[in-house]
Amino acid sequence: MEVNWPEGYKVGRRKMVTVLDKMIAQDLLKTLLAVLTVIVVIIVSRKFIRILDKAIEGQVSNETLLSILGLKTIVAGVTFLPAAIFMAVLMVLGRMYRDQEMSAVSSAGGGAGTIYRAVFLLVFPLSVLATGLSMYTAPWAESRTTQLMHQDEESADLRGIGAGKFSEYSQGDLVFYVEKIDADKKMHEVFVQTRQHGNVGIINAEAGRVENLADGRYMILENGERIQGQPGTLNYVIEKFVEYAVRMDTKETAVNFDREAVAVDALLGSNQIVDVAELQRRFSVPLGILLLSFIAVPLAQLSPRGGVYGNMLVGFLIYFSYGNLIRVSQSWVMNETIPSWLGVFGVNFLLLLTGGVLLARLYGWQWLMIKVREKVAR
Repeated sequence: MEVNWPEGYKVGRRKMVTVLDKMIAQDLLKTLLAVLTVIVVIIVSRKFIRILDKAIEGQVSNETLLSILGLKTIVAGVTFLPAAIFMAVLMVLGRMYRDQEMSAVSSAGGGAGTIYRAVFLLVFPLSVLATGLSMYTAPWAESRTTQLMHQDEESADLRGIGAGKFSEYSQGDLVFYVEKIDADKKMHEVFVQTRQHGNVGIINAEAGRVENLADGRYMILENGERIQGQPGTLNYVIEKFVEYAVRMDTKETAVNFDREAVAVDALLGSNQIVDVAELQRRFSVPLGILLLSFIAVPLAQLSPRGGVYGNMLVGFLIYFSYGNLIRVSQSWVMNETIPSWLGVFGVNFLLLLTGGVLLARLYGWQWLMIKVREKVAR
């Protein structure tokens, strides 16, 4: 008996987001946040130690330390976002292989497309977000950090003065020593050495304080003695004073921004090769998120002798090789060793080719050729 089924029979409506998609995406998001937090804390801590050294020397004020810490966190988070998502995909899918969840997905008819769909449900919007962060947010954070540190360096003459220690400023032209500092910031037993136009001045005072007057910042010294002259000669002046003011001149220097702090609009409108290389570096962040996630899916399959995360070591080698190649290609583009188009496509094409080889190793070359033909036929 022949049955004429209605047109469209057995053509089911698939949900836009399945339960499996939600489960994998949620696990990826949780793992991503955990991995990114650990990486950022480690990297920012190392950078923050160097900033603390400058704060101890008086080049950075205590008020801007937290601001710089937050800005450095933003920059590190954007820079290491591809590494974090790469490790997160390896860890989540590796756990699914270990717990035989992948076998259940395969038995239900799910293949590589099913896994890629769930992974890129998070990865694709994350790459779009990373594009904005890499192009606009990270350069703004770098620029703001440079401005804050420059402002502190200009006003660093009186910062860092502590009781019982010598403090040197203005490249040795100004030296302070304070025996005691009260809670109200008044200094006692103050020694000051100044150097100007070959003359050296020595000031000893019983007390001192810092005041911001209309024409600048001054250290007001009380009840002391001042000796001024040229070393090696007998021509010097000794005078006593009840109150003496030493003006602290504010240093005015130009702000030198690194290429990482240049606005994206300036890079897009520039024909200089260094600007092209910097623009390629910023584009490598969202591209790295997409390509590393593409590689992580076949790489996450456990080797029988590899343990729970048997391919994590291979993943680390791939990421560090990719990161080093990105930096090397940027340097080659800047030195005009290779053309600029090769700098943006070369390393990423190599990563894409590596992902294709891993995918073919997992599912077989014949399966990969069939999928490619189907995509081309469409």
